[in-house]
Amino acid sequence: MSKPIIRINPNTLPNSSEMGYSQISIVEPGRMAYISGQVAWQPNNESVPGDLIEQMKLVSKNALSALEAIGASTEDVVLARIYMVDLTPERLEQLMPPFLATFKGAQPCVTGVGVTALAAPDLQVEMELVVRLPD
Repeated sequence: MSKPIIRINPNTLPNSSEMGYSQISIVEPGRMAYISGQVAWQPNNESVPGDLIEQMKLVSKNALSALEAIGASTEDVVLARIYMVDLTPERLEQLMPPFLATFKGAQPCVTGVGVTALAAPDLQVEMELVVRLPD
């Protein structure tokens, strides 16, 4: 069985654990998976919701589906990278609760990137994951 991912928040950096993520994740060597950016597209081609929170919920659903497909869980996520159109403090505040709910208490490293556009004009948020696969 693989060793757990060690999450560290040194006191010389801001305490990100209070915000739901870790400053540092340490993993033992092993098999890794890189999950492409997930957006609010659905397999049945339903239209993308216009609401940021609803889009994040679909992004989370797609990310969890990808994790399940590779036999991993949220505890195996080393890094989550979020890309958001029109990133502002207010929009980030809206996004964080459904984003953090994705990880069910696990606190991977997180990077947020503001972008001018994503793959389609109706998309507002995208999330990619780096995952250490369990044995």
